[in-house]
Amino acid sequence: MARSRTFRLSLSLAGVILFFAIWEALPRLGIVKPMLLPAPSDIPVSFWQELKSGAWGEAVLQSLRHYVSGLVLGSALGVALGVATGMSRTLEDLTNWIVRLLRPIPGLAWVPFAIIWFGVSPTAANFIIIVGVFWINYFTALSAVQAVDRDMIELAEAFGHRSPFAKLVKVILPASVQPIMAGLRTGLGQAWMAVVAAELFGVAGLGQRMMQASSLLATDIVVVYMITMAVLYGVVDAAFVALRDRLLAWKA
Repeated sequence: MARSRTFRLSLSLAGVILFFAIWEALPRLGIVKPMLLPAPSDIPVSFWQELKSGAWGEAVLQSLRHYVSGLVLGSALGVALGVATGMSRTLEDLTNWIVRLLRPIPGLAWVPFAIIWFGVSPTAANFIIIVGVFWINYFTALSAVQAVDRDMIELAEAFGHRSPFAKLVKVILPASVQPIMAGLRTGLGQAWMAVVAAELFGVAGLGQRMMQASSLLATDIVVVYMITMAVLYGVVDAAFVALRDRLLAWKA
């Protein structure tokens, strides 16, 4: 088992090295123009320039503000409405066609309304992120609640837990918390994609900085911020997994 794990790790490392070697070779050998695809060895210099100028730190802070606020609000609203709809057949029937009409609309389609309603502002960016995260958590929570064993709910009622709140706390949330947490984790990545979309129209942050760099054909700067988002997502995801494992330790 240990030998197999070591072998798989070696293959993963070899794949990463091969990826960067091919990437480095493409512009160095003139197969692709460096202006269109910068070599990875050029990225640290570009990153250091962005860091020294203060642009990198400011862009990261702005995007984190949008990310955290949009993620928290979108996730909370999605989970709350998903749980409520899953518990109430009346509410599900009431919202059924509203959801069917709104769900297929992509987050980018809301950008014009976000600008009209809130202007080019952080509030507009938050709105786009909330829309992007909401549906993932809504459907995950709805499915999780509807999948709860009805026998468990009837058993809780037999023991006197008849109110909706009692059934929610005693049965529904404990039974559905794991898939709900999975939805929350999916939303972490979706929120970063929404951040870029939300900032492309001029709100300060990583997306705006990427657009500014791309308009000047500074693709090395674009790659710097692409890597920045990947690293930030990795940190956030790792922290969430650690928190999830601690919260769900009782289910192990």
